Amino acid sequence: MGRAFEFRKERKMKRWGHMARVFTKIGKEITIAVKQGGPDVTGNPRLRALMAEARAESMPKENIERAIKKATDKNAGDFKELVYEGYGPFGIAYLVEAATDNNTRTVANVRSYFNKCGGTLGTSGSVSFMFDHKCVFRVNPKDGVDIEELELELIDYGVDEVFEQIEVDENDEEKKQIVIYGGYESYGTIQKYIEDNGFELISGGFERIPNIDLKEVSAEQRATLDKLTNLLEDDEDVTNVYTTLAPAEE
Repeated sequence: MGRAFEFRKERKMKRWGHMARVFTKIGKEITIAVKQGGPDVTGNPRLRALMAEARAESMPKENIERAIKKATDKNAGDFKELVYEGYGPFGIAYLVEAATDNNTRTVANVRSYFNKCGGTLGTSGSVSFMFDHKCVFRVNPKDGVDIEELELELIDYGVDEVFEQIEVDENDEEKKQIVIYGGYESYGTIQKYIEDNGFELISGGFERIPNIDLKEVSAEQRATLDKLTNLLEDDEDVTNVYTTLAPAEE
């Protein structure tokens, strides 16, 4: 069928793999948000942001309903958000976020991935100081909005940075987004500004941003580190993986 077919097939398989991981992650976060703030989106800003993200990722309605139901099911496991810290090979720090109903299982899996790739799972606080915990929102652009003026206005709401970003979807179509970073504690204030001022919310959540110089490695070393990162990201309990590894050059 030709190389073009194989390329499209590979890209589609990657897309399906991405969707499966994203749906699992959002589903767990919806369950946790409902447990913490209730199922009413009107009074639960975190749930509102997750619902927007679910729509942006084309998450099926039944997946969303199942995640909400799980939060109110007395027989379902209680998901907890946990953070694991450690070092991969070549001195690269790893911070791993998970949502799990069985910490014993999850920590055993995470430790095995580190050991398999020549790394070490550390103790709480061993690498977290290398990352700043930020809230991040992505919104669709609005006519007549100047990015620099928007950033100046949002400083009073706890925002650190505002910029435009081009995202490429699975159909190779480019879409512009506005990305807003702010302090962890400013999540609710920033989300209220976004909603009150008519911006269409794509997603809202939290990220760990390295606050140290990122480390360069050789291509061979990067292959080993990529193996560790992939093992962690493929674990169904892991929601996010952050490292101090410098991005690969294009």
